[in-house]
Amino acid sequence: MSDAPTAGLVEMVTALAKGLVDHPDQVRVDTDSQGETTVLNLYVAAEDLGQVIGRGGRIARALRLIVREAAFRTGVRVSLEIVD
Repeated sequence: MSDAPTAGLVEMVTALAKGLVDHPDQVRVDTDSQGETTVLNLYVAAEDLGQVIGRGGRIARALRLIVREAAFRTGVRVSLEIVD
């Protein structure tokens, strides 16, 4: 999606994820439009999946909260999916 707020969110998620993983070169974020909501699909190396999800899903929940709040402030509907 070429929408500026969504592009900013993609950059933000990419930067956050790269800071969490051992293989930052394999971090990728794709967008997918589902109705009024844009889904950000986060891809990381298989061995980094646990670092992005965290113990009990804490990091994944935190990432989703950050994305949801940033999206709310820009007026767009966005959800974050961590693709395994």
